[in-house]
Parts: sequence; C-alpha cells; structure tokens
Amino acid sequence: MRVAVLLTIVSATLIASAISGCGETATGTSSPAALRLQREDLVAVTRALRRAEGSIGQEVTAARTGWAVVADGLAASIPASTLPAVRTAAQKARQVVVPTLLTEERARELTGPGAGIVGRFRTFAGLATRGWAMIAAAIEGIEQGTPTVAGFHRANVALYIDSVYDGHFELSEIGKSLLAAYSSLGGAPAFDGTLTGQEVDALADAYSPGAARLEPHPGVVLGS
Repeated sequence: MRVAVLLTIVSATLIASAISGCGETATGTSSPAALRLQREDLVAVTRALRRAEGSIGQEVTAARTGWAVVADGLAASIPASTLPAVRTAAQKARQVVVPTLLTEERARELTGPGAGIVGRFRTFAGLATRGWAMIAAAIEGIEQGTPTVAGFHRANVALYIDSVYDGHFELSEIGKSLLAAYSSLGGAPAFDGTLTGQEVDALADAYSPGAARLEPHPGVVLGS
C-alpha cells in the first residue's frame, strides 16, 4: 500500500521530467531554423503561463493558509480548522488553469528550453493536486478510521506534505528558468518584439520564490 501511494505521488514528477527533456538542444549548435522554432515555442509557453497566472495566485494563497497548519505535521489532536484549510487548498489546486499547450499531449511537441519550463509547471500541478488531496484523506482517516488506519495515515502524511512543498518549489523556479531561456535564445533583439524583456521580467516575478514558494521548509519526517 505504502509503495503504491509513493508511486502515485511521484508519477507526476517522472512524467514531467520526461517531457522536459523532449526537443531540447544545445543552443550553440542549433541551426537558425531550430532556434527560430525554439523562440516561437518559448513565446507560446509564456502566453500559456500568463493565462494560468490568475488561478496560480489563488492556489498559492490557499496553499499558504493550508501550509501554516500542516508544515510541521499533524498534531496529536488535529484542530477543527485544519481540514477546511486543506480542503480549500486542494480545491484551488484542482482549479488551476492548465492551458492546452501545458497538457501532456501538447507539451511533447515543444522544443528547446520551453519544454523544461512546461515540465516544471506540470510537476507542480501534479504534486500539489495529489498532495493536498492525500493530506485531506489522511486527516479524515485519522479522525474517522480505526487505530490501524489512523496509524497508517500518520506514518505517511509527511510524504504528502513533502510533495506539496516540492510542487511549489518547482513552481517558484519557473521564473528563473524563463529568464535563463530568454537569455540563451538571444534576448530581446532575437525575439524582435514578439516577447519583450519587460514581459519576461513580469512573468518571472509571478513565478518566483517570493510569489510561489511555501515557507517554512517541511518540519515533519516520514514515519513520525
């Protein structure tokens, strides 16, 4: 059972990692046509990220409220306010807008550094959605289940909490990846107005550690 749960949690990371490697080439050895395609893909990715930005902001707000009550694990006597906060975070994670370009099917078509950025987004979406849902299920199992069921959930809830943190870490690294991608593909002169430095900076701020990372670091250990 525990192995199955772990595989469910990490599957999103494995899938996204596979996607992020698709189509990437060393910029220094790419042909002009390949570089042009990579720039077009990066422009498309930034537009998709912009469409998701509003729902991401709502998810982060709910996640930070939920994080405050689970970051150090679940108390021996779980406060009544914990489950509603976790359920709200889970709902907002499910409601994150995933533009078509960021879905698994379309992401496979991307080339260059844009593919890696989409991989980070998909890792976040998968881990946050699964993590919050499993934290909610763990609380319900502890409160309503048999001692054996409650013990199982307490032993494994750290895994779910870590997955939420890891998902938001990936989200918070998108901005840095975007800045690096823009620079590696030639910056403003190479994009010729299709993607400006100001647009990239604004989007990088929206997907930065300050905007998306959860604090503090998880304070609970698996099996505790």
